Amino acid sequence: MRLVFAGTPAAAVPTLRRLAGEHEIVAVVTRPDAPLGRKRILTPSPVAQEAEALGIPVIKAARLDEEATGRITALRPELGVIVAYGGLVREPLLSAPEHGWINLHFSLLPAWRGAAPVQRALIAGDAELGATVFQLVPALDAGDVHGMRVYPVAEDATADDALASLAVDGAQLTAEAVAAIADGTARPVPQQGDATHAAKLGLDDGRLDWTASADAVFARYRGVTSEPGAHTAIDGAALKVRELARAEDADPLPPGVLRGIKGGVLVGTGTVPLLLVRVQPAGKPAMAAADWFRGLRVADGATVRLDAAASSSERNEAR
Repeated sequence: MRLVFAGTPAAAVPTLRRLAGEHEIVAVVTRPDAPLGRKRILTPSPVAQEAEALGIPVIKAARLDEEATGRITALRPELGVIVAYGGLVREPLLSAPEHGWINLHFSLLPAWRGAAPVQRALIAGDAELGATVFQLVPALDAGDVHGMRVYPVAEDATADDALASLAVDGAQLTAEAVAAIADGTARPVPQQGDATHAAKLGLDDGRLDWTASADAVFARYRGVTSEPGAHTAIDGAALKVRELARAEDADPLPPGVLRGIKGGVLVGTGTVPLLLVRVQPAGKPAMAAADWFRGLRVADGATVRLDAAASSSERNEAR
């Protein structure tokens, strides 16, 4: 089958690689090169790099506008496949391929329709994640389902961990859907259940509120790692939380209060303490939390406290 594939991040690469081995991919559509790293070097997307390695023509487009639509349509694809491209497919491109477009979405639709399904599911404390392949329609992530797979998530898995696993499972799921469409056996079914929305994450979503329960703080850390990143502050100075873990048999601490122990630094929450493992102070590289804490030169008996997250009203006033 002649396919056009649209995707951008690393999570889309396993599906591209799998489909390239089974079908003719006439073009790969991806977002333009983006500045990365401290030197802000323009870098092709992971999907662009994989497509070039596979020898597949690449169309770089920030959005699927009239020009991109014309270039794709001219290739006469029979089916479009999209995995985390980062833009919407609208008419007339939506109907241009004979079989339309299918989308691999990393949630158990209709739960978590939108840009950040894995992240929002983890923040909400969902015990199961999943992947769904569905027929693309004008409404957001609302089309009929070609296939779905449940992924039981490990209790300490971050969004990065979960996406890496879902990307592999999703490649298999997508390949099965494409094969069924190709041989005429596909029978997509309507989505069942209540829809929830997974809005794109912003920097403020990564702020850790130490007055919340340990479960809630840890769930937020997992959902925002590595993007946009978990963070807090101490005496007004930003502190990125690179690695956070559950603490075992730790005595209670007031929210935000720190206590150094072997292997890390305990931090109090609204319930039980958590363990800071790695942190990154502003303007410095990431380091072991224990080393950072020793550098604070805390006097015996003194208490060190992280800044609690501002309330919504305080943040609004600050704006």
